[in-house]
Amino acid sequence: MSVELKTREHIRGIRKAGRIVAACHKALSRRLAPGVTTLEIDRFVERFMLDRGAQPAQKGYKGYPYAICASVNDVVCHGFPDAEPLEAGDIVTIDMVADLNGWKADSAWSYSIGKTSASTGKLLKAAKDAMLEGIKKAVPGNHVGDIGHAVQTRAERHGFCVVPMFVGHGIGRSMHEYPDVDHMGPPGQGVVLEEGMVITVEPIVTTGRPDILIGRDGWTARTVDGGWAAQFEHTIAVTKDGPIVLTRWD
Repeated sequence: MSVELKTREHIRGIRKAGRIVAACHKALSRRLAPGVTTLEIDRFVERFMLDRGAQPAQKGYKGYPYAICASVNDVVCHGFPDAEPLEAGDIVTIDMVADLNGWKADSAWSYSIGKTSASTGKLLKAAKDAMLEGIKKAVPGNHVGDIGHAVQTRAERHGFCVVPMFVGHGIGRSMHEYPDVDHMGPPGQGVVLEEGMVITVEPIVTTGRPDILIGRDGWTARTVDGGWAAQFEHTIAVTKDGPIVLTRWD
């Protein structure tokens, strides 16, 4: 399998989609509160994208029925939005992909609902720090294994586990492109990073064991032991000047 390298023009197209995703996450950070439902958030995100000329790329992907994934507490990813009100103390991860003029950008963010407890804050910091450490390694000449090693090392230093089943990926015209980007493993292995690659770094970090189960809907993944999970994800371009985050908003 070969890597599709993007031109500067291609990266500009992905960045434009990324700006919509970033603006949407920023808007969500002010809307998410106790009593809000993830189904309401799903409708908000879809309308937000459509009003800006973009499409929610997840909706209809392999039959997925919603514009977002909304993963609460022990759901690690791919949770279905529903009408259950969020409660103070919950963690919810909102994952979205915008398609603008055929170019896609992907970002997930974990939000604490209401006042953040010390334990929740520690988990959120660990997951975000792990993502940021992985992004630092996304430079030409490194391997995807260098990203995974940095992610895993940072998460475990905080005392948490990385869920190995779900990985980052290339992105561009398609939501998932080659190569996969593992979030753990030894450095110096895997595909060599090249200028023009656009990938996601999106580790899922959990308070308990990394083992997961897939629900009857065929999508919802949750921890076996009930441990809570957090995930942060950016779409980034690999350039000679270092990684460029195309979905930055915070």
